Amino acid sequence: MAANVSIAAVGCGHEFDGKDEKLAKEMTAVVDAFLKSLSAEQKTETMLPYTDLARFDWNFTPRARKGLTFKNMNADQRKAAMAMIRLVLSQEGYSKAEQIIDLENVLRVVETRPANDTYRDPENYAFLVFGTPGKDPWGWRVEGHHLSLHFSSVDHQITYTPSFMGSNPGQVMAEVPQKGKRILKAEQDMAFELLHSLNASQLAKANLGEKAPNEIFTSNSRKASLAKMEGITMGELNAEQKGIFKKLIMAYLQRYHITLKNQQWAELEKNGLDNIHFAWLGDQQPEIGTGHGHYYRVHGPTFLIEFDNTQNGGNHIHSVVRDLTSDFGEDLLKAHYEKGH
Repeated sequence: MAANVSIAAVGCGHEFDGKDEKLAKEMTAVVDAFLKSLSAEQKTETMLPYTDLARFDWNFTPRARKGLTFKNMNADQRKAAMAMIRLVLSQEGYSKAEQIIDLENVLRVVETRPANDTYRDPENYAFLVFGTPGKDPWGWRVEGHHLSLHFSSVDHQITYTPSFMGSNPGQVMAEVPQKGKRILKAEQDMAFELLHSLNASQLAKANLGEKAPNEIFTSNSRKASLAKMEGITMGELNAEQKGIFKKLIMAYLQRYHITLKNQQWAELEKNGLDNIHFAWLGDQQPEIGTGHGHYYRVHGPTFLIEFDNTQNGGNHIHSVVRDLTSDFGEDLLKAHYEKGH
């Protein structure tokens, strides 16, 4: 069954110059409001220079993190922190973020951990602000287990990568209130729909092997890089298959604020949709159990999506969106300094 994915921006043909002062001002205001709610001690814990290398030290595993966590916030501060996430994501993306955090409660039950366990902890999500909001360049991130979201503002242009969302379990099987939940349903189902639409010769190009990797290839690297683009290109697909491929990409882009979504789609169009590759590794059926698991990627000249569902018998998903030119706003920052000099 195809996931219900909106592709309002697909094929829109609109041109974007990358700047959006309205969103940049709104992001400045919402982050300022969060910072104003903090004590001096909390601000010291939360704020770092934009040049601090901690900005590139990101991860999606349970670990101790720099920054101010939910655990060390009061109710009003938590509300202000969540308002930051709500602004830059769509309603769907915000819901996914909330549900990913809530899965820590599921893992406590599945792994029979005590209520005060700190390894599976929905309060261990940390916020960091880099630089001064409104004074370019600046940015912020929220990060915890299976959620790592990064936003930078340079000359009123906002970047949103790397952007990681994971789900363990991929489908909740345990007898808990969340039973049956699939947070990354569209991202998985659309890929299988595209895979199963391919004829034999197309599948031979798209399929890179029977064994899926145990992790996304780019992991938590500072700079995403793959040796080459592999698989089948959108240009080699028929019209119906292209439509499915576009919906798959949009399953990721529609996580974000409409401005970010439309700007990214315009960038993909500018670099040629027909140049985007789809590649698959592993099981070609969506089954859960020992020996099952699958991986795919969407790889274009400036853009990369990776999706890996191999751990826990193919019921533990990692997915990431990377900008091959401007993760962490690096390309924008370079242009900013070149223009300044």
